[in-house]
Amino acid sequence: MDLGLADRTVLVTGGSSGVGRATVRALLDEGANVATCGRDAARLADTAASLDSDRLLTGVCDVRDADAVRAFARHAAGTFGGLDGLVNNAGQSRMKRLSDTTAEDWRDELELKFAGVLNPLHAARPHLNASDAASVVNVNAVLAKQPEPRLITTSAARAGLLNLAKSLARELAPDGIRVNSVCLGLIDTGQWARRHAAADSGMTYQDWQAEVAADRGIALGRLGRAEEAAYAIVALLSPRASYITGTSVDVCGGVGRSLL
Repeated sequence: MDLGLADRTVLVTGGSSGVGRATVRALLDEGANVATCGRDAARLADTAASLDSDRLLTGVCDVRDADAVRAFARHAAGTFGGLDGLVNNAGQSRMKRLSDTTAEDWRDELELKFAGVLNPLHAARPHLNASDAASVVNVNAVLAKQPEPRLITTSAARAGLLNLAKSLARELAPDGIRVNSVCLGLIDTGQWARRHAAADSGMTYQDWQAEVAADRGIALGRLGRAEEAAYAIVALLSPRASYITGTSVDVCGGVGRSLL
């Protein structure tokens, strides 16, 4: 199926690795122009080299720096003639329980999660307003609906982002901008391979993954793949999803048990 993304332009934050990089690749495969930013120049250079496309623009940028994000969005729109989509993917998890957290942990987590959505949105909005098929996808986590005590600050921040996305969907709808969320479960990115190596369990990576999946209650019995998450993101960006806004799609192998 043609998703109607050819010659459209999408800005993806955090596109130098994992789900972000898989999303960039999937968009390029659909014929879209992609601008992606991240904090690690070496990773961005590796991404650009491996994808090797004249429809890809990369830039070093911290999503917490509003001025830098605005400049990158302006550069992307100028390079490709506008923006049609935004994927808010930059972010990370903070593995701490309440007893281990400090006030600074809470401030840092909330700043990263909310700035990671609001700064790119404010930067991209003037350009999205000019598109006839504007779409924003926030990459979130099932933690937003199903808190994990071992990730207490991240769970709380992600719940707030899911709430924010609902408000944004209503506020931006009159401008023709759709806003949706993709809530991820455990996705097999580089961090899990590193954890397997550190565990030194003597198990194959596949068997170790199955054990992790059983411990976390993942119905499909494995971790997800980055390209599986990217598929949902790209589908929601597509003009073919033009009547979908204010919703969230779980990509989590059945670990999600919330009815909402």
